[in-house]
This record gives sequence, C-alpha cells and structure tokens, in this order.
Amino acid sequence: MLNLIVCAVTCFAMILSVLFFPKIKLGKFRIDSYWVVVLAGAAILLLCGQTDVRGIGKKLIENTAVNPLKILVLFLCMTMLSVFLDELGFFRALAGFALRHAHSGQKRLFFSLYAMVAVLTVFTSNDIIVLSFTPFICYFAREAKIDPIPYLATEFVAANTWSMALVIGNPTNIYLATAFGIDFVSYFLVSALPTVAAGAVSLLLLFLLFRKKLSEPILGQAERDRVDDKPALVIGLVHLDICTVLLAVSAYINVEMWLVALSAAVSLFLCNLVLSLIRRQKPNALLGCVKRAPWQLIPFLLGMFVMTEALAMQGTTEKLGTFLGTDYAVPIYGLLSFAASNLINNIPMSVFFASMIPQDIGLGAVYATIIGSNLGAFFTPIGAMAGLMFSSILAEHDVRFGYRDFLKLGVTVALPSLAAALGVLWLLV
Repeated sequence: MLNLIVCAVTCFAMILSVLFFPKIKLGKFRIDSYWVVVLAGAAILLLCGQTDVRGIGKKLIENTAVNPLKILVLFLCMTMLSVFLDELGFFRALAGFALRHAHSGQKRLFFSLYAMVAVLTVFTSNDIIVLSFTPFICYFAREAKIDPIPYLATEFVAANTWSMALVIGNPTNIYLATAFGIDFVSYFLVSALPTVAAGAVSLLLLFLLFRKKLSEPILGQAERDRVDDKPALVIGLVHLDICTVLLAVSAYINVEMWLVALSAAVSLFLCNLVLSLIRRQKPNALLGCVKRAPWQLIPFLLGMFVMTEALAMQGTTEKLGTFLGTDYAVPIYGLLSFAASNLINNIPMSVFFASMIPQDIGLGAVYATIIGSNLGAFFTPIGAMAGLMFSSILAEHDVRFGYRDFLKLGVTVALPSLAAALGVLWLLV
C-alpha cells in the first residue's frame, strides 16, 4: 500500500509543480521542478525498501523496446541532431525561405502543414517530427508576424495522432505490440482505420478552433537569413537525413532505433570536431548542443521507471488487471491509458499496462492502450516525452504554451479524437 500512496502523491505533486512552480532557483541556475519531484518519490521508494534495487538494475539492462536507457539515448541523440542545425541558423533560414514563397493565406498553410506532418510521421516517428518542425514553426511565425500557436498545435496534434498508424511511429507502439506478439502487418490492419478516424476529427476541430486566427493576413517580410557555415550545415543535414531514413526502416533491417540515433550523433560530433581542428576554431555549435540538450529527461524517466517497477514488483499491476475484468476492454483500457499517460508519462505507462493487461483478454485492450498512449500526448505536457521536449523548445524561443494551453487543446481536440479512434476500434474488434 505504501508504494501506491507514494506514487500517487508524487504524481499529484508533479502536476502541482508544473502548474505553480515550474522552475527552482539555485543561485544563478534555474532547473525544472517536475523531475526533482519525481526523483524524490523514487528515492523514497528505494529508501523504504518498496522495490528491489537489483531488480531495477536488471530491468535497466534488459533488451526490451522501451528500456529507459535506450529511450534516453534515442531522445538525447535526436535532440542534438536537431539542435546542431538550429545552432547553425538552419531553421531560421528555412523559415525565411518558406515565408518568401508563401503567397497563399494562412488557411492553405495550415492544411499543408497538417498534411506534411501527418505523412512524415507515418514513416518516421512523432518525436522526430516534433524535434524538426517546432523550431522551424517558431522562426516562421516570427518572420511572418503571425500567431505561432495554431501551427504549433497542429504540428503536435498531427504528429501524435498519425504516429498510431504504423508500429514504428511511437516507442509505446513498439513496446506494447512486441509484448503481445503483434507483427507489423497485423498491427497496421487494425490501427489504420482508428488512426484515420482520429486524424479526420483532429483536423476538423483544429480548424474550427483556430479559424479566426487563420483568417488574418501574413504581414511580415522575410529577411535574407542564410547559414554562413556551409560545410557544417552539409554535415548536419546529411547526418539528420540518413538517421531519419534509417529510423524509418529500422524495424525492417532489424537494427534498434537507439543504436541508429547514437551512431548518428557520435558521427556528427566526430566529423565536426575534425572540421574544427582543421580550421583551428572552437566548435561552438557542438558546445551549444551539449548546453541545450534536455538532460532533465534523464532523472525524470528513471524516476518514473522506478515507481512503475515498484508497483509491478508488489503485484499492484496484476491485481488492478484482475479488478478491471474483461468486459468493455476497449473503452476501459483506452480511457485509463489516456489518463495514466498524463500522470506518469506514456512510456512508463506502457510498461505498467503491459504487465497489467491479462494475456487472455484479447488484443482490443492492447490496441486501445496504444491509442491512449499516443493521443494522451496532447492533453498535458506530461503525457509524452515529445511533450516535454516540445515545451522545452518553445521555452528557448520565448513562446508561451503552458499547461492550460495543453488542457484547452486536450479537451477540444484530444478527447473527441480519442472517442473517434476507440469507437472505430470497438467496431473492428
């Protein structure tokens, strides 16, 4: 019982910290409070003997799709690839180019962005799209003198909706599908229609939500921004492009995504270090990557992993699965996974639910949990790792998109999209 109380109090305190005191000042330093709260909760469980330290250690080196160390490597390396280009001024220059050729109004841009993000997400992943498109949108909106919120919301919703389509679209898809023996083709045959339903609903609601802002003219004139360091730009783009392609086909060539991202990041650093040595210059872009990397995700994810494992080791997950039963599995597991993602993040939630879902319940509960893990991402910033990094990137660009903005988007778009996806899934299974 103690482990359940500690986990519940920690999650509640984490939400309060995000709402009321998101930053903690330590002298000249400011750190995010949410991961401090989570790390404190995990430490309490360990000190009180509510979880097995050796068992946690074994889990950390376990060869699973959602091993927290692999996930951390994947996120950090992909972030650095994107940040490197941002340090060079690539996204600013790209935004200027797009604005100079944006002769149409905002509505056409809105639909074009949604379609582009949806297509790219299907063949890559939600996290890659969020990392690549968010800084571009911030720069574009600033140059165009338009509100970036409609486009940021559209990007984030589209990325975390269409990521359901293929098993490679989200790490949670991979973990849950693998845990229950669902192959690539079987997954797509079931997930396709719920994804289309959620995508259609989300697009319509986003347009209705922002239609007034999208009717405003584009007033800004693009400046002739350019990237001065062309060799470094070529190195960065080549690494990002190759990495993205390899991530998209990683499931087919049987190479894990974290290895692809790690190899690309290491290669990027080595190539640019060599370039800096040849020039006898300081590698400022690389130093910027290290400085801006979201290191706070490490204690957050590890702390959540400890709490999730504590509940599993004490038998809480198995008891909860038995309590839920097998009736109405699709709506129950869909709604619960959606809610749980926004309490403990969708990756720990997937680990938790994989041990909770009875093996004989049928695959409807598994697909419903996958839907909840994806769509839960745009209800609060805690819902997914992509949400935390999305918020971090916006903070760097001085764009306000806080907890209340997520909730507004969640109530108006996420909940109807969830209802549409679960409704279609229920008819299918």
